[in-house]
Amino acid sequence: MIRGLTMNLKAAASARLDLDSDESLVKRAREGDFDAFEVLFDRHRLLVYRFAYQMVNKRDDAEDMVQEAFVRAYQNLHRYRDEAKFTTWLLRIVSNLCTDQARMSQRRNNLEQKEAKGALDWMTTGNFENPVDNLEQDRKRLALKKALAALPVHHRQMIIMRDIEEQEYSDIASVLGCTIGGAKLRVLRARRALRDRIAPLLGDDSNV
Repeated sequence: MIRGLTMNLKAAASARLDLDSDESLVKRAREGDFDAFEVLFDRHRLLVYRFAYQMVNKRDDAEDMVQEAFVRAYQNLHRYRDEAKFTTWLLRIVSNLCTDQARMSQRRNNLEQKEAKGALDWMTTGNFENPVDNLEQDRKRLALKKALAALPVHHRQMIIMRDIEEQEYSDIASVLGCTIGGAKLRVLRARRALRDRIAPLLGDDSNV
C-alpha cells in the first residue's frame, strides 16, 4: 500500500511538471531536480532527433546524437541564458555536434581517398540507392535527397532548419549567433548551392 501511494505521488508530481514551462523546468533542473530534466527530454527529444536525422541521415547516428545532446545540455545548464528559448539553445548544441561529426567524417574520407587511388569522391557518391523509378515525384525526391546530402554541412543545416523544419529566421539567428539578416543571407546561399547541386540531377530545365 505504501509503495502504491509513493508511485501515485510520483505520478502526480510528474504530471505537474509536464505542465511547467521550459524555463521553469530548466530552473528546477539547475537546482538538482533531475525529474524536471527528464520532462524536458521527453518533451523535446523528437524535435532533436528529427533535426539530427536530417543532418546525418542515419538513424543510429541520430539516436546517438540525441543522447549526446541532452547529456551536454544537462552538463551545461549553468551556461544556458534565459533570454533564448531552451529549444533554440538545444538545437545549437545539436548543430555543433553535427558540425564536429561532419569534420571527422570528411577527414576520414579524405584519408580513405588517398589510400584508394581512383576512388570516386565521397561527396558525389553519397550513400543512396538509385532505384529505377518512373514517377516524376519520386525522381525529384531522390534527386533532392542526394543533392542535400552532397551539400557542405553549413549549407545543409540552413536548408533543414528553414525549409524542412520551417524554423523562424529569429530562431535560426539565435542558433547561429548572428543577426536575422545574416541568417537570411545564409539561407539564400544554401538554397543557391542546393539548386546548383540538384540541377544536373534533374536536367537544366527542371524545376524543384
